[in-house]
Amino acid sequence: MRVIIFDIDTLRPDHLGCYGYMRDTSPNIDEIARRGVRFSRCYCPNAPCLPSRASLITGQYGIRTGIVGHGGTAADMRLQGASRGFRDLVSEHSLFMQFRRAGMHTVSFSTFAERHSAGWFAAGLNEWYNVGGGGMESAEEITPLVLDWLDRNGSRENWMLHVHFWDPHTPYRAPEWFGNPFAGEPLPDPWITEEIFERHLCHVGPHGAREINMWDDRTDPRYPRHPGKLENLEQVKDFIDQYDCGVRYADYNVGLILDKLRELGIYYDTAMVVTSDHGENLGEGGIYAEHATTDEATCRIPLIVSYPGCRENAEVDDFCDNTDFIPTVRELLGLKNPVPRGWYDGISLLPALRGDLFRHSRDHVILTQCAHVCQRAARFGDYLYIRTLHGGYHLLDREQLYNISEDPHQLRNLASERPELCAVGARYILDWVDDNLAKSPYPVDPLQTVLHEGGPLHCRGALPGYIKRLRDAGRHADAEALLARYPNG
Repeated sequence: MRVIIFDIDTLRPDHLGCYGYMRDTSPNIDEIARRGVRFSRCYCPNAPCLPSRASLITGQYGIRTGIVGHGGTAADMRLQGASRGFRDLVSEHSLFMQFRRAGMHTVSFSTFAERHSAGWFAAGLNEWYNVGGGGMESAEEITPLVLDWLDRNGSRENWMLHVHFWDPHTPYRAPEWFGNPFAGEPLPDPWITEEIFERHLCHVGPHGAREINMWDDRTDPRYPRHPGKLENLEQVKDFIDQYDCGVRYADYNVGLILDKLRELGIYYDTAMVVTSDHGENLGEGGIYAEHATTDEATCRIPLIVSYPGCRENAEVDDFCDNTDFIPTVRELLGLKNPVPRGWYDGISLLPALRGDLFRHSRDHVILTQCAHVCQRAARFGDYLYIRTLHGGYHLLDREQLYNISEDPHQLRNLASERPELCAVGARYILDWVDDNLAKSPYPVDPLQTVLHEGGPLHCRGALPGYIKRLRDAGRHADAEALLARYPNG
């Protein structure tokens, strides 16, 4: 078997044609979807980048791996301790090791491990290509390496390539020659009206319309596509254009690789996966150019799977998350090696790929974010319930409830109107925490570790400078509201 996993950073499924987007952002990804199955309600259970890929690689939730944030204790994989043998269990049961166990040569083209000091990511790899950009590179640095590898090795049997493109990630970085294919094209869903944008201009907290650069409006001349602030709807439109350019440019590079597979005569024999680590806030919650919350914009991810013999142009609407990937791979590859009982948190999606009854379908998923805020959320039915423990210096309600089917951009918080649904969401979260701590050898929820170490990494120490910025801009009431919400910093 030959497998390519296209891991496209910060990719919102609702900005792909195969998920219903009306712009031509993804002709090549759409082609893969026509040949396979797309999961319409797939989520990253731990956002953003580092904790999400920890769940993908281990098949475990962050509450068990210990990785739920971007810094401090909760950015490192927990040690196995006294029971560790010559090799640790995380490495032995990680994603790439499953392909190795099936006799496949494993290769990754990614700077992720270096960017996040995440050496565990490389477990099971035969080859790892790191261009050294730390996640700031663009696809033109990655694709030539992939094409060269395929020229040298593609005709062989039994390999797995992990191809990681960062291009939709901030700062938006598609090369200048690529232009803006969407410049004269209106937004398919112009939900940010003048009234809504006026509210966004009053948003308090990082990555608002006035502070795209998290805490200020500085720009970097190396990334002319990435603005420092937004002042009107025309600029909002251009901002979303630039995100879409990143998606289209990543898709263009996917197309170059697909063309190489055709040239080598192995296109129809190669299994393909398209997924992401998380999505992106594009105005949702008043936040721009960041993956900062446990909402639909950040945590819903694409999952498209195509392999010889699977269903074609099919959609699965059941809830799933990225811990399901390893159990699916193991069942697809027919692996029977023993795994410690309860090791993987995910479930196999292979029945859904084959069109069989999806035997273990979930009715909800639990989402965690501790890099920018400390939140947990429950996504169930039509609803998203969010509980905030630390708002990351946003003025967020402790409880939020949205009907995602009717309100996909989360404009109306229903928490005060539907307390019974808040109770459902809160119980889902409480039961999930209790169940996962019960089967974990570690007694502490790493979310609490983040809180006790000073809060989310990306807001630690930022409050005094941001308060000064607000006061210098004459926003004294906002500064006082922020100080009242976070009296201890």
